Formats: sequence, C-alpha cells, structure tokens
Amino acid sequence: MSNAIPHQYSIGIDAADIDFMGHVNNASYLKWVQEAVLDHWRALAPSEAVAGHLWVALKHEITYRKPTFLDDDVIATVLLEKVQGARAFYETIIRRGEEVLAEVKSSWCCIDASSLRPARLTRDVIDHFFAPDEKATQ
Repeated sequence: MSNAIPHQYSIGIDAADIDFMGHVNNASYLKWVQEAVLDHWRALAPSEAVAGHLWVALKHEITYRKPTFLDDDVIATVLLEKVQGARAFYETIIRRGEEVLAEVKSSWCCIDASSLRPARLTRDVIDHFFAPDEKATQ
C-alpha cells in the first residue's frame, strides 16, 4: 500500500466543457488533470520549492469510464506515485460521488524556474508528499 498523501481537487465544470453530445468533452479532462496536479504541488510542497520549480507535462494516459455532465459535482484525487530524477509519476482519479469517471496516469518533468532546465527535487521536498513509513516509526 502506498503511503502517498491523497490530494482532493474540486473540479468546476463550465458550459464550454460540454460537447455536441451534451457531456464533457474529453479534452477537458486533460485540463482538469493539469490543474489538479499543479494544485497538489502547491498544496504540499514547501513554498520555496514552489517558487523555484515549474512543471511540464510529459505524458497523460486517460481511461474514460463514464460521461460527465454540466451539473455534476466532480472531485479529482491526486497521488504522487514516485519520483525518478527530474520526473514525477502521478495517478489522478476523477469521481462523481463514488462513481469513477476517469483514471489518469501522467508523468511530469520538474524544471528549475530560473534556468528552465530539468531539476531533481531533494528528498526533503519529496517527503512532503508521503506519510511517514509506519515501520520506521515503530
């Protein structure tokens, strides 16, 4: 079981998100994932890390499960799965209540805000995204 700290992000659905079939266009899910992952970073990372780093999406793999509609109450749950070098791997689950609407696997590259070059995060920063290991505290 992962000890990643889950982050909840409330999704606002706009009329512009609705396609010709009356439900949310697939492209809107990508926008939501990007917003949710960046909100996760800002919520859990230390302020100096947020100020010094930017994120660039490398890959998104979205599995659509059910359609989403304009008046739905939708929440994205974001988990940082792992960090390797300058890359971070996320899982985002988009739900309406208990119903899973979409599952997203994504990878991101951390960029130094000054040099705009890939940057590794320190262990101290990464640790903010995971609960302490229970075995280490016993």
